Amino acid sequence: MARFEPKSTAPVRERAILVGVDFGKNAEWTLDESMGELARLAETDGADVVLTLTQRLEAPVPRTFIGMGKVEELVSYVHNLDADVVIFDDELTPSQQSNLEKIVGEPVKIIDRTALILDIFGVHATTREGRLQVQLAQLQYVLPRLRGMWSHLVGEQTRGGIGSRFGQGESQLEVDRRLVRKRISTLRDELARLETRREVQSKARWDSGVYRVALAGYTNAGKSTLLNALTGSDVYVRDELFATLDPTTRSIELEEGRKVTLTDTVGFIQKLPTTLVEAFKSTLAEVRAADLVLLVADASDPGVERQIRAVLTVLDEIGALQIPSVLVLNKCDLISAEELSNLQARHPDAEIISAREGTGLAGLLYRVAREASRGDATVTVLVPFSKGILMKMVHERCQVLREVYTEQGLLATVSASERMRSTLAPYVVPDDTLGEERAPL
Repeated sequence: MARFEPKSTAPVRERAILVGVDFGKNAEWTLDESMGELARLAETDGADVVLTLTQRLEAPVPRTFIGMGKVEELVSYVHNLDADVVIFDDELTPSQQSNLEKIVGEPVKIIDRTALILDIFGVHATTREGRLQVQLAQLQYVLPRLRGMWSHLVGEQTRGGIGSRFGQGESQLEVDRRLVRKRISTLRDELARLETRREVQSKARWDSGVYRVALAGYTNAGKSTLLNALTGSDVYVRDELFATLDPTTRSIELEEGRKVTLTDTVGFIQKLPTTLVEAFKSTLAEVRAADLVLLVADASDPGVERQIRAVLTVLDEIGALQIPSVLVLNKCDLISAEELSNLQARHPDAEIISAREGTGLAGLLYRVAREASRGDATVTVLVPFSKGILMKMVHERCQVLREVYTEQGLLATVSASERMRSTLAPYVVPDDTLGEERAPL
């Protein structure tokens, strides 16, 4: 008989109670839909939803957000169902959260949708920039909710004695707030340096003449799956909300020979915390710097129209709404022929695809190529052999219509973007220079 019985080290899933309020306004999302999404967020964060509690109110109750009768009902459910956490669908004020914690009692946690999303982001962020952005958003959220939770960081200065009396009169809460503000300032400075580096990289891509495509859309719409399908890469894919946070860029060569870059970005969601939008501005800058945005939506979701509007709202917030875009309705393999027909009728300009099955990808690439060539013009250039990099750019960034190698270099007629025409300007020659030496494609 074993002396010690082995214990499982697998994390124990928390038991969650969800709380939502219907304020009777003409909200775009119904309470049931919003609570369903909240349940998916909770499950993504490792919780099992044991109960959903709702109430209809004209306005939030200032002290506890929900009515006292509903609070008493909540306390009863917490104890009877052995719940670990209570999650509110709307953001709680610091005082509301504090009052509810006192009423419900420890060790049950009271959090809101914002805190839940921040926690998910904290788990899924993998790059240094992503982790810094999440930490900044979390500290901005925590700052007004501090209640002496950082006392271990002030150590000797708050215990009294020699050398500590210069801080007399300063409360523990003030010390905590000062420490958090200092950390927020440090994070902002570090993110500003990373953003400067990102801008340099973005400018290098601009100067190279590469056409940039950004994938934007509601979380779990299949952006990463689409990136993998188009580029043959192996970006992390999972059927959960916010599976991908950090931007991933891959290149692809279109049928005409032009090279473009595709960037997968963080997914959006309704009620996306403003602190996250602010913290992730440098990441979302990849969308603002794009030449084309592929707005990816889940065609199989009943709320697809609202998802599209939610994404457009965030794009407007970050100043990217004016960028040319193509609506891509993904997961068409999960809907019926009738639903597909209705979608096509409502969005005649959309590309309807299934990234998982590969359906419609050829048409999407043709659409991207058409958008990439919009504004192109035909020029004839003579690139000297000494400009090898420029020759490579001609073949990668332009559509080569005719080319021939002469004693002086590459003589070619190409369809090029405005940026490439500017780069090739010193080497432009009259179109008839090709004369009889014109070669077929």
